[in-house]
Amino acid sequence: MDIQVGDIVTMKKSHPCGSHTWEVLRVGMDMRFKCTGCTHLILLPRKQAEKNIKSIQKKG
Repeated sequence: MDIQVGDIVTMKKSHPCGSHTWEVLRVGMDMRFKCTGCTHLILLPRKQAEKNIKSIQKKG
């Protein structure tokens, strides 16, 4: 998967705040995401993150 910092990803499951979209803050072995609804930060292993991503909206 080609994911870059700043991209907005849509996950299969929603966050408890109700938002499905996350902003990518860090890529590597672990990926850091920021919820676009409530600005909560999470860190997921790359394998789990790629499994849960439904779509990618490129920045710019």
